[in-house]
Amino acid sequence: MKEYVKTLIVCVSVVICVLIFSANLISFKTAQNNYITVTGSATKSFTSDLIVWRGSFSKEAKTSKDAYDQLKNNAFAVKSYLIKNNINENEIIFSSIRIQENYHHEYNYEGRLTNTIFTGYTLTQSVKIESNDVDKIEQISRDITELIDLGVEFLSMAPEYYYTKLDELKLNLIVEATENSRIRAETIAKEAGAKITKLKSANLGVFQIIAENSPPDSYSSGGAFDIFSKNKTAFITTKLEYLLK
Repeated sequence: MKEYVKTLIVCVSVVICVLIFSANLISFKTAQNNYITVTGSATKSFTSDLIVWRGSFSKEAKTSKDAYDQLKNNAFAVKSYLIKNNINENEIIFSSIRIQENYHHEYNYEGRLTNTIFTGYTLTQSVKIESNDVDKIEQISRDITELIDLGVEFLSMAPEYYYTKLDELKLNLIVEATENSRIRAETIAKEAGAKITKLKSANLGVFQIIAENSPPDSYSSGGAFDIFSKNKTAFITTKLEYLLK
């Protein structure tokens, strides 16, 4: 009789455990299936409203003073050229002068260094223009023949293009991408015979700025930020989870 009672107790315990485990499993599945995850996106094309153009010029001489005097004349020529082309003086920023000592190295037939001769100095200065008149600066950056004719060895860099209302643009894109996610969630839930309720979680994707009409591989997992195109496209994604009923 005692053995029968023990056996009965063990069986009942096993059944109870199975029921508890099954209940937890059902609850877990229900919780897992009680929400929907969707990804939305938004894009916006825009034209840059700020341009930054950089250039540099150098002079070489036996003494640092001679190189400096020649470089100073070049700086005056560069500044006069820019002002002549309607660049505001407060938009012209000259950097400090970089000084480099030059040497000539002599080697023997075995490739070993045999002598080092000091040949003089090279002085270099950079200039930066930052302006909202994008088209004007863009044109000037392409036409520097006058400086070359004046004997200025001017190295022009590619202009950089920026947008001063980027924060506003980003916020608008987030709103649009979030709305796009919500609409997708509602559509999918409706097709499944459900309805979205509360927002469970939200995640923002990386902000991308690429040249307008760029191929898809221009996007980067870490985020792209193009500065060499005047016309750009901004792109952002949002990942939302909605509870269902």
